[in-house]
Amino acid sequence: MAVQLQQVAPTEIEAESFKIISGEFGPHDFDEQTFRVIQRVIHATGDFSFKDSMRFAPGAIARGIQAIRDGKDILTDVTMVAAGISKVGLGKFGGKVICRVADPEIAALAATSKKTRSEVAIAESFGPNIGIIAIGNAPTALVQAIRNANACAPAPAPLIVGVPVGFVNAAESKALLVEENSCYITSLGRKGGSPVAAAIINALIKLAAE
Repeated sequence: MAVQLQQVAPTEIEAESFKIISGEFGPHDFDEQTFRVIQRVIHATGDFSFKDSMRFAPGAIARGIQAIRDGKDILTDVTMVAAGISKVGLGKFGGKVICRVADPEIAALAATSKKTRSEVAIAESFGPNIGIIAIGNAPTALVQAIRNANACAPAPAPLIVGVPVGFVNAAESKALLVEENSCYITSLGRKGGSPVAAAIINALIKLAAE
């Protein structure tokens, strides 16, 4: 057999993966926490281009860490993002993941209002205990999250992790997030997705636990 598989113990696979990413990342000017978030996104996607496309508002990582430590909840646009977030890690601080996109009530409201279910789910689920909104799929949900955050002023708005993927308004909604919001983590362009959103949240949970 020409292919030679690496011999790595199951318990050491993640650590070895992060070691490989650090080795191939190359020189950079990211601070330690920012690097850790990008590193986990690359781990989830195998795509080093995220080190060039990701953007962080000043203080965004600190806001996310504090929200988690304060036991705030995380609101997601789709169940795939919710499924990828570490409930055990988040639960240690008292927070929980909320995703109502599959609720019959949300589906009915979306049908009558002619909006997407994820957009309606974000609007109907937003509240004072939401510390982070994580969008990994729907640009319409990201635009709604931006509206909700803007309406919080003068109270502190939640961190928005906005990384929808696709060809219709994914890039535009992320550009709008950077333009109109002061507390965000995103990746510019078409690339993104539920694994990216979950990886960012899990990186924040890891940092919050340190």
